[in-house]
Amino acid sequence: MSSIEMLIGIDIGGTFTDIVLLDSKGGTIELLKLPSTPGRLEEGVTRGLQELQQEVNLAEVERIVHGSTVATNALLEGKWARTALITTKGFRDVIEIGRQNRPNIYDLFVERPRPIVPRELRFEVTERLDYQGRTIKSLDEGAIEGIAEELLRREVKSVALSLLFSYANPEHERKIAEILGKRLKIPITLSSEVLPEFREFERTSTTVVNAALRPVIGDYLEQLEKEAVRLGFKRGWQIMQSNAGITSSHGAESQPVKIVLSGPAAGVEGARFVGEQTGFHNLITLDMGGTSCDVSLIRDGKATTTTEGEVGGYPIKVPMVDIHTIGAGGGSIAWIDKGRALRVGPQSAGAEPGPVCYGRGGQEPTVTDAHLVLGRLNPASPLGGLRGLDLEGAKRAIHERIAEPLGMNLEEAAQGILAVADANMERAIRVISVERGYDPRDFVLLAFGGAGPLHGAGLAAILGIPKILIPQTAGVLSAFGLLRTDLAHDYVQSLVREVSKIDLAKINKTYDLLKRKGREELLQEGVTEERIRYQPSLDMRYLGQSYELNLALPDHRLTQEELERLPEEFHKRHQQVYGHAAPGEPVELVNLRLRAVGLMGKIELRGDRGGSLEEARRAARPVHFPKAGWVKTQVFVRESLPAGVSLEGPAIIEGRESTIVIPPQMGASTDRFGNLIIEVKEA
Repeated sequence: MSSIEMLIGIDIGGTFTDIVLLDSKGGTIELLKLPSTPGRLEEGVTRGLQELQQEVNLAEVERIVHGSTVATNALLEGKWARTALITTKGFRDVIEIGRQNRPNIYDLFVERPRPIVPRELRFEVTERLDYQGRTIKSLDEGAIEGIAEELLRREVKSVALSLLFSYANPEHERKIAEILGKRLKIPITLSSEVLPEFREFERTSTTVVNAALRPVIGDYLEQLEKEAVRLGFKRGWQIMQSNAGITSSHGAESQPVKIVLSGPAAGVEGARFVGEQTGFHNLITLDMGGTSCDVSLIRDGKATTTTEGEVGGYPIKVPMVDIHTIGAGGGSIAWIDKGRALRVGPQSAGAEPGPVCYGRGGQEPTVTDAHLVLGRLNPASPLGGLRGLDLEGAKRAIHERIAEPLGMNLEEAAQGILAVADANMERAIRVISVERGYDPRDFVLLAFGGAGPLHGAGLAAILGIPKILIPQTAGVLSAFGLLRTDLAHDYVQSLVREVSKIDLAKINKTYDLLKRKGREELLQEGVTEERIRYQPSLDMRYLGQSYELNLALPDHRLTQEELERLPEEFHKRHQQVYGHAAPGEPVELVNLRLRAVGLMGKIELRGDRGGSLEEARRAARPVHFPKAGWVKTQVFVRESLPAGVSLEGPAIIEGRESTIVIPPQMGASTDRFGNLIIEVKEA
């Protein structure tokens, strides 16, 4: 692989589009934060690339890596392509029946999300396999021609195939795809390719989501690449996946279900890198942007992952970084409910019109407006290319919509907005830490995103977290994280058998097939043989359990001795995770998994920044803090802070992409890379 010099990372958020231009050899970074363009997201990206042309010749850029919310937004807003589902006779309603479990078990009026494929576009075919993939009833190939005619007549744009037990034998799905492909010029998604794993509802739902997104993502990426070529870029785009690995644009087009959390996953990967830099390997990450807040947990330098994801109420069973998202961002709207309680979010002012202080027509007070009113933001130094912030407009909105109705003064109302937002984020952090057996006090809080550094110190104090880490590129860390990511593809194959009855040769043969598939895909994406790595694992459970635990395996053909030790390893893992085990119970192997990784060139950032604290100091201004009231607060320019300096709160540190608040009773210091470490001091 050729040496990498110029890299571009692009992350689209609900309010801002972040772009990082990195000279990986010199270790220098250029940052751009531009308003997102809802409904036409590619325009914001194109505008950013046009601005970058002033800094670099795009023809010399080695890689563009993109994290996108297009797939997520399409699901949340119901703007997917007109999709049909073909399944085994008797199973057309699987995606609507779902499972008996409900988020709120006593809610008798719960409304499920509407099915992506309406009933009239679900077609049944006569065929049947048993659980081992053996043919019980042959496929009625003649009926497929009639279905093709019906799909044409109904102007379907994409097709999902999900047959019973096709994960054990994909022959029938492949035959249907072959017949339809001769008549239809639209994407056809096979469950045996997207998710060859048991559990009919999740497999069908994942396949349907993938099919519904393919035309949407295909059109979006085609437009992006066309504009990039026009601007001089000569290479294919790479797209971030939910599993914190990147893929080619072709991979994203064919399996867009794997990119629904691409932006948040990039942020976690960027946070993991900063943790490595600073020596903090146990992190709680807080990514607060303009629309939402994503929290995750990194333990021993590794992000926690899951295969039990859900977006907009639609199950997606693919590997992804375990991220908990809530509607709390700088643009989250403050409002009063029917019980006269102050609420914040989940509604957001977004990029258009944005907070009141943006001066774009917003009327509802937001978290950003509250920060401005309390002196934490500088009206003359806004983010994202704005000319200035409207302080009087923010004051008026908070006074009229919140303070006056609740009988508060302006400062009380603004502090109340921030306190409610903090409470929402505190609950989210407890979900990924306390509720999973982790004490947040044993972690460092890494706050990033455009709004995260404004709230990090306050949240840490509430949760008893002793240290807060603010990365050098906090406001654009997701875009930076894109450039630290390796190519990665995850594969799975269900093989439900008791361990004592399993055929060792079949396990090794299956892993050989998965490795071959991963190798071929990575080679096609330009990865050389010596940069390919394999990470095999398997899912196991006690016989009769409805959930599994994942165990890592060594990267070699499994031996009989290793196979016989698997139950013992599973008992230990079960004891570690759940606090109990049942060594006398039979253990079942459920899924074989493999991650194929293509190592990319690693980047290093230039450290040991010079200068002095006085050179970074700007005029002090009054800032309002809880209990302390208005306090004269020192202000510093982030980019001018030298390495190895310490400062005491209260302080405001203003950067190009974010603003950091250091409250009273806290101190901070910078490391050699410009990362800021805030410590909560004993009162």
